Amino acid sequence: MSDAAQPTAAEVRAAAEAVKTALDRHLAAVERRSGEDDPAVYEAFNQLAAAAEVYDELLYDRYDEVTPFEIPGAEDTLPPYTGPEEPNALSVLIRRDYAVAEPQRLLAQAQRIEAADEDSTDAEGASTIHGALGILFGEFEPDEIASRHKEFGLEEGDSTLWVTAAEEPADPGEWLEAPFETIDPQSVVCRFDVSAVFDDEPDDPDDEDDPDDLEDDLDLDEDEDLEPLDADRR
Repeated sequence: MSDAAQPTAAEVRAAAEAVKTALDRHLAAVERRSGEDDPAVYEAFNQLAAAAEVYDELLYDRYDEVTPFEIPGAEDTLPPYTGPEEPNALSVLIRRDYAVAEPQRLLAQAQRIEAADEDSTDAEGASTIHGALGILFGEFEPDEIASRHKEFGLEEGDSTLWVTAAEEPADPGEWLEAPFETIDPQSVVCRFDVSAVFDDEPDDPDDEDDPDDLEDDLDLDEDEDLEPLDADRR
């Protein structure tokens, strides 16, 4: 880069001040947030990321130095939003992945649900993993399964939540056959991803389950190993 194209020292300092301002705004948004997915926090995060990126670029161009931090851009995977400015409808798309970590626990929980259901006529429903999963997800709401997944022998994997905007609600039954194929990426208002690839710290080997402890956990004849089924039935 030529000297004429380099940013001035004043421009670099202005970019640094913009980062400070964005930091204050982000902290204020976090302190006032109304919930885990508060849009104000999400917006402040993106503003902070943008300000930090500008400062990093100017600092490098002017002084051949870089910042010691990197803020991931949450919007990097989304195209620019071109949906309605004042949406009359929205869709929330959620995907959560699980691994069946403890099959015996899953089967035992499904058998308890089935035994408590006086109207159940499927004698073999809880004898297979896929049958047990059907019983589990038929009994509990997905959000409750997410919060109690360890009870059911499941292990969390990646998850994603997309909020999309539309001019009008979809017609009844319109998208049921292919619920995720009709989404326009440019109508996505916000997106929240959770994945192990975002974890900076490796797992502590001391936290790994001891095989003997796992066998104790899977002793499902004892009532204390299973939480009471206190959820409302659908």
